[in-house]
Amino acid sequence: MNSSECRWLHDTVSALVYSLAGAQAPEDDPSLARPYNDLTRFVLEQQDRLPDYLRSPMRWLTLGFDLAACLRAGRPFHHLAPESRARRVAAWKQSPLAFQRDFIRYYESLATLALHSRAEPLQPARDQPAAAQHQAGPPTFPGELECELAVVGSGPGGAITATLLAEAGRDVLLIEEGPFHELESCAPFSRQEMEQKYRNGGQTVALGANRIAYVEGCCVGGGSEINSGLYHRTPPEVLEQWRSDFQVEGLTEADLRPHFEACERDLTVSLLPGPAPAASLKLHTGAQRLGWKSLEVPRWFAYAPGAGNRGTRQSMTKTHLPRFLRAGGRLMAQTRVNRLCRDGRGWLLRARRMGGGEVRIRAETVFLCAGAVQTPALLRRSGLKRNIGDSLRLHPTVKVAAQFAEPVNSADMGVPVHQVKEFSPRLSFGCSISHPAYVALGLLDYPQALREVARTWPHIANYYAMTAGGGHGTVRCLGPFRDPVVRYHLPEADLRSLAEGLRKLTELLFEAGAVTVFPGAARVGIVRSRKEARRLPEILPRGLANLMTIHLFSSCPMGEDPRRCATDSFGRVRGADHLFVNDASLLCTAPGVNPQGTIMALARRNALHFLNRL
Repeated sequence: MNSSECRWLHDTVSALVYSLAGAQAPEDDPSLARPYNDLTRFVLEQQDRLPDYLRSPMRWLTLGFDLAACLRAGRPFHHLAPESRARRVAAWKQSPLAFQRDFIRYYESLATLALHSRAEPLQPARDQPAAAQHQAGPPTFPGELECELAVVGSGPGGAITATLLAEAGRDVLLIEEGPFHELESCAPFSRQEMEQKYRNGGQTVALGANRIAYVEGCCVGGGSEINSGLYHRTPPEVLEQWRSDFQVEGLTEADLRPHFEACERDLTVSLLPGPAPAASLKLHTGAQRLGWKSLEVPRWFAYAPGAGNRGTRQSMTKTHLPRFLRAGGRLMAQTRVNRLCRDGRGWLLRARRMGGGEVRIRAETVFLCAGAVQTPALLRRSGLKRNIGDSLRLHPTVKVAAQFAEPVNSADMGVPVHQVKEFSPRLSFGCSISHPAYVALGLLDYPQALREVARTWPHIANYYAMTAGGGHGTVRCLGPFRDPVVRYHLPEADLRSLAEGLRKLTELLFEAGAVTVFPGAARVGIVRSRKEARRLPEILPRGLANLMTIHLFSSCPMGEDPRRCATDSFGRVRGADHLFVNDASLLCTAPGVNPQGTIMALARRNALHFLNRL
């Protein structure tokens, strides 16, 4: 875009943000008296972070929205009076055309997040610790490097793999696309964290008839730096299914037990030392009254004596990465591996430094641990496609916001820990992050409640219904685009399961004392009693359900069945010597529980198998 087009885009976005934010801010909000310069700046910056195949279409659609106003009003949108702007926004928001609804939803979500996170304290910039300075070379990075073992991705799979290999005395280079940030560099689940540690600023989505938003960590430590730290072992029945259907060897409950135990020791997996947050206890109380199975899920957190529930997430930057560096491992952050090429008996990794030039890395053996989207994308860019990126699975999730007569939420509430497993693995219920901005996002379909959220949010908490699901997705690379395209087919059975979960969860919340429930699906309407919950749809309306997930896996399934498995039982890529996958991609199907425990146990098992220690 040229400078005039950029200016036009800025004016249009500013007008949209002003209209959307003004519609939900309290009338006495003093910020209404000034332009939303900080909000507009955030929205424009987030637009720049969009996946590259969406960035230009969104900009041109924004300009098209602006000019379309000329057909009815004779003037572009950004020149209209506030009342006329509101009518144009409402017309697109209620449009029968999905792309128009999604367009307004995109800007409304960003404006809402920015508006309601203004009070978040910004963490001051800190000097990077010694670990962050540990790079594989001097500041003027060499164009070529050699190592025995290269590990791509520093999340739970990659960090554990690299640490065990380095502690065995091997020459290991750990490569991470994202930057190094201290765990404490920003508040958990804050806008600042989203900007610093999330891929594409948290704007990743699986396309399909029902779009499903998802997030990926893009920083040293990966997903371990941004998740809630809830921990489950893989259910035994799931392991048995993988053994039976995918012919995975060495995967009994007894086989994995020592790996689970080791990970639990390393990450100090434990229950809260004090009472759970009020919103979490509401979920537990409702389940108990209905006679449903509810449990407190342990977390990988360390708690100091006398500190109550204030603990420290035992992420990879707190646990395995310091061990890796002490063992002599080399960390190369802000480096994206674009392609793998065979190099004799080993591999040549073609990479690019952020803000720098090309880097060529020669390695005898490569472990890919970049996650369930980036790992198959890298393999496919490298010409390896057999059973790769064809079987992505996830946990589709629908949310509700519940309002109680008494306060259940606070700025320091902490992470809810209870989950309801009465209908597991098909359905699980839990309590979600409920910071004011996230509460506001959960109320986007309820304008009156959204306008009052600045006052009412202490009485509101977010909850979710999650299904293991029977859908599947694909990961594909498009020509020159940097970002892979994720598509996901959500079958009707999953929409029925999610609708059932929405009804059951709503009934549970009223049993727990909720006075109002706001389902996370457009045009469903507010629910004010348990009796009204029975009118919720039998199937979520396709295209109108606001679905998300934080659990992705199964894009390179392991096993000995060559018809459906991308790797063998221990992660070696079929048809490629000295190349392994060791992350969430290996999980054969959706486990029905938070997958980090499974990912870490498998990573440890496979790394030790490679070292011939099993």
